[in-house]
Amino acid sequence: MTVELSRDTILLSGACPAGEAEALLRLLCADPGAAVDWRGCEEAHAAVIQVLLAARPRLLGPPGGAFLRERIAPLLDR
Repeated sequence: MTVELSRDTILLSGACPAGEAEALLRLLCADPGAAVDWRGCEEAHAAVIQVLLAARPRLLGPPGGAFLRERIAPLLDR
């Protein structure tokens, strides 16, 4: 599993496929104040990115993957 809860932080790791978007959304709805640690995330499907863009959680990192770091992280910093 690439999306998991560790205490009050949601961890994203490896390549997060589309199917993990629902798990991410469920965790964020259950705890809207939870931080998302995406330092171990190398890739993320557009569905996962859409959840992050909609929920705007506090992010820990920069993300592990270059595309996420260069293209997606700036969108989430706005």
